[in-house]
Amino acid sequence: MMRLVVRRLLLAIPLLLVVSVLSFVLTSLAPGNAAETILGSSATPDSVAALERQLGLTQPLWEQYWHWLSHAVTGNLGTSLTTSEPVGSTLSARLPVTLALVIAGTLASAILGVALGTVSALREGVVGRVIDGLAMLGFSIPNFWLGLVLVDLLAVKLHWFPATGYVDLSQSASGWARSLVLPVAALAAVGLTGIAKQTRDSLREVMGREFITALRADGMPERRIVFGHGLRNAAIPVVTLVGVFFVGMLGGTVLVESVFVLPGLGSLAVSSAQSGDLTTLQGIVVVFCVIVVLVNLLIDLAYGWLNPKARLS
Repeated sequence: MMRLVVRRLLLAIPLLLVVSVLSFVLTSLAPGNAAETILGSSATPDSVAALERQLGLTQPLWEQYWHWLSHAVTGNLGTSLTTSEPVGSTLSARLPVTLALVIAGTLASAILGVALGTVSALREGVVGRVIDGLAMLGFSIPNFWLGLVLVDLLAVKLHWFPATGYVDLSQSASGWARSLVLPVAALAAVGLTGIAKQTRDSLREVMGREFITALRADGMPERRIVFGHGLRNAAIPVVTLVGVFFVGMLGGTVLVESVFVLPGLGSLAVSSAQSGDLTTLQGIVVVFCVIVVLVNLLIDLAYGWLNPKARLS
C-alpha cells in the first residue's frame, strides 16, 4: 500500500507541472487586462502600458511562467495583480468555504445515493423506475438553475434558509449549516441520482452471484448478506463514481458560489478571470489540481481496503 501511495505522489509532480503550464497559457489568451481593470476605462494608453511594465505583463510568457514557477515551488504563489495581496493568504481564507461546500455535497450524494440505490436494488418495480427518472432529471438540470429555483422557493417564499451569504463556522454552527443547505442541495443533485443508479445496478449484479446464494443456503441473515457482503463487493464502482462527482463538484462551485454569493475559490476564479488576474487564477488552478490528486489517492486507498488484490497493482 505504501508503494502505491509513493507512486501516485510521484506521478502527481509532472501532472501539476503540465496543468500549470496549460492553465498559464490558456489564461493568458483569454480577454481581459489586469492593468486596464485597475486603472479603469478612463486610463490613457501610456498609463496602462506603464502599469503593465510594473506588473511584469510585458515580459515574454515563458519568462512570466518561470518567474511564477520558481516562487511556487517554495510555496509562494505570488501576489494578486489587482489587489496586491499575497495569493496564498487569499486562497487559504477562501478554501474552507469551497471545501465545506464540496465535501458536504459529496457526503450528501454518497449517503442518500447509496441508501436509495440499496432500496431500489432490493425492491424492484416502481422504486427502480423512480430512481431512473430522478437520475435522468438530475443529469439534465443545471446546478445553477436548480440553485435559483431553491432560492426562490425555500428562501424568498418560505423563508426557511438564507438566500445568499456565508456564515463562518466559528461564529455560529447553526448559521453555518443553514447557509450551506441550499448550495449543497444544488451541487449534490446530480451526484445523488447518479450514485443511486450506480449502487442499484452494482448491488443487483452482486446479489445474483453464486456466493450470495451459498450464504443464503447456509442460513445467514439477509441483512448481514446485504450489508456485510453485497454492498462491499458492489462498492468499487460506486467509490469511483463518488470520486468523479467530487471532482465535478469542484467545477460546479464556480457557478454555485456565484449564485449564492459564497466567498469561495469558485467565485474568486470568476472575478479573477474577469479582471485578468493571471496570478490568482493560476493559484486557484494549482489548488484544485492538488485536491484532485489527493482525492484520487483516497480512491486508490479505498480500492485497497475494499479489494486486497488492488494493493498489488
